[in-house]
This record gives sequence, structure tokens and C-alpha cells, in this order.
Amino acid sequence: QVQLVESGGGLVEGGGSLTLSCVASGSIFRPNVMGWYRQAPGKQREFVATSESGGKTYYADSVKGRFTISRDNAKNTVYLQMNSLKPEDTAVYYCTLDGVGGNYWGQGTQVTVSS
Repeated sequence: QVQLVESGGGLVEGGGSLTLSCVASGSIFRPNVMGWYRQAPGKQREFVATSESGGKTYYADSVKGRFTISRDNAKNTVYLQMNSLKPEDTAVYYCTLDGVGGNYWGQGTQVTVSS
């Protein structure tokens, strides 16, 4: 079993920055993919960014150039540095881990960007 705990969400003004963190614990095997999805009120959950344990990263077009995903494999932690935040980035951000043991999700952390 794997547990994911996100932190770092909050309220920020448009143009500001936030960094989200997600720590994974439990039976974690590599290779795996850790990443972030988000869900805004009244909308479906959408892909934000993922990072493979081997180093490759992927981003949604809407966040390219503004968000940076990184990870520390030794700490089983993934980060999401979010810059130039926009009101449309307001959502609950979920951490995910996908590996040989299965697919896991965190509880989510709220990010609110004021205009």
C-alpha cells in the first residue's frame, strides 16, 4: 500500500508563485511515475505534469513555461513549482503515483489564485 500526502497549497495573488510537495510512503518500487492533476469546481480532473523516475517530464500545454515538476527519488517526493499563477489555475491539486504496485492518489491540496 502507498500513501501520498500533499502540502503547500494556499491563496496567492495572480502572478504569484507556490510550490507544492507530495511525499510518498509505503511499498514504493521503481520505475514509477509521480505527478500532479487538478480539478477545478464544476470541471473534470485534468493532467498537469508528470515525472518518470528515470527523469523524463511531461506538462500540460496550459502550464508549460510556468510550472516545473521535480522529484527526489531518495525521499520519494515530488514537487510542483508554480510561477506566474493565473486565476484559472485555481483548483484542488492531486498528487499521483503510478507504478508496478498500482495507481495511487493523494487527498489533494487547494490552490486559489485571486485576480
